[in-house]
Amino acid sequence: MTKVLVSDPIDQAGIDILGQVAQVDQRTGLSADELKSIIGDYDALMIRSGTQVTADVIEVADRLRIIGRAGVGVDNVDVPAATQRGVLVVNSPEGNTIAAAEHALALLLSLSRHVPQAHASMRAGSWDRKKYVGNELYKKVLGVVGLGKIGSHVAKVAKAMGMEVIAFDPFISADRAQQMQVRLTTLEDLFRQADYITLHIPRTPETENLVNAELLRTMKPTARIVNCARGGIVDEAAIAEAIDSGVIAGAGLDVFASEPLDQDSPLRAVERGLVLTPHLGASTEEAQENVATDVAEQIRDVLLGLPARSAVNIPGLSAEIMERLKPHLQLAETLGLLVSQLSGGQVQELEVRLQGEFANHPSQPLVVAALKGLLTSALGERINYVNASLEAKGRGIHVLEVKDDASRDFAGGSLQLTTRGGQGGHSVTGAVFADGELRVTTIDEFPVNVPPSQHMLFTRHRDMPGIIGHLGSLLGEHNVNIASMQVGRRIVRGDAVMVLSIDDPIPPALLATINGINGIQEAHPVTL
Repeated sequence: MTKVLVSDPIDQAGIDILGQVAQVDQRTGLSADELKSIIGDYDALMIRSGTQVTADVIEVADRLRIIGRAGVGVDNVDVPAATQRGVLVVNSPEGNTIAAAEHALALLLSLSRHVPQAHASMRAGSWDRKKYVGNELYKKVLGVVGLGKIGSHVAKVAKAMGMEVIAFDPFISADRAQQMQVRLTTLEDLFRQADYITLHIPRTPETENLVNAELLRTMKPTARIVNCARGGIVDEAAIAEAIDSGVIAGAGLDVFASEPLDQDSPLRAVERGLVLTPHLGASTEEAQENVATDVAEQIRDVLLGLPARSAVNIPGLSAEIMERLKPHLQLAETLGLLVSQLSGGQVQELEVRLQGEFANHPSQPLVVAALKGLLTSALGERINYVNASLEAKGRGIHVLEVKDDASRDFAGGSLQLTTRGGQGGHSVTGAVFADGELRVTTIDEFPVNVPPSQHMLFTRHRDMPGIIGHLGSLLGEHNVNIASMQVGRRIVRGDAVMVLSIDDPIPPALLATINGINGIQEAHPVTL
């Protein structure tokens, strides 16, 4: 008999759906050892954030076909281990979209009309009408940072309320933005122009403390900012100081770098202009039911032999094929992440060229892996192998697949990704060597031979004496250690590219100095 284990509290609607096709056992609060001792009896596992599904658990789950996470994040699931065992992992990336968007709007309105402070004043016996005179959202400029599903919904509602909406999202095409009646701009201009700002981006190394003291100082003194996305995007000490000193008018925060919020957090001392909520973005009855229903339906479908709609790992491939394609998928994803950062996210078209032996591999997973890498900087954990194509389509990114059987540049073939957009494009080529090692072999048609590393710096420069030494000395002065360096050129004293593998990321101030070096045309730090 088909059996499903539910190891975290799940809305009854999800339990009812699972009961249509399987015996459902609800056993919450299991220890790691208890979970390992029983998981071998189950065909499916449904969890929320409490259960840790480690490689050890997956190893003994002989019957397990699918793990369903009722929510977005799958940090508590060892997805590579599940994929290796041929176990499908699914989540509910859209179940809390409306809830999160509405909470952002609620914070915007609360900030404008001082609702929490006025309520507290009333409870204390006061009647301070003059003290809590507010502002209207009508005809104000709303800056949306990140136009994914949540950010797009906020923008749509804000437009209906009469707001002018501007946005920063380098992964949204101009055509798509025009359809949404949203004007795209740079992050810096958005912070300067907006009366209200709402953040809808993942927490990544690039976005951590993105909203810092320097950026806050560029805002209007009457402007307010809301974060219902991820903690750590906003420098909390800086925003507390900015409100207290009058640099900005206020902020609404639902997420924090450390949760629960520390008792001694400077945010707790801000008396006016700040609204805090304890991570309530997805905390609606409807959202909890939605994620439970969504994931339960996917588990039911998979148990009936049907495809899942929100798989986090690659669906429909056996463990054998997964193992064979593993380095090629890793290469595709790495090149996608690389070319997106070289392009600054300004991508309207992605060409995926499978050359030589690469053309003989199944192309769809390779294309999807490339798209996943391309969109990772924008979407973080929300992007996966199933929704990558849909997300690309929703952002107006056209995908062109080319197979070139005749190309024999490497024995195992190669993969080339080319981006095109309003500001030009970039191309990168990579190969998988016989030992499974990944190599970047060209950048913008310049020949290189570089293994990908976590922190890299790419430059395009004039091939002239002294420029390499100048850059090396500059990095040394800023205590940035160079692990390896390679230069590629086509003609002597023409243009060239330089690839540096470095031990630490490049600080923004140092990057500006690098771009100011005579002969440097472009400089792009990359984090893989």
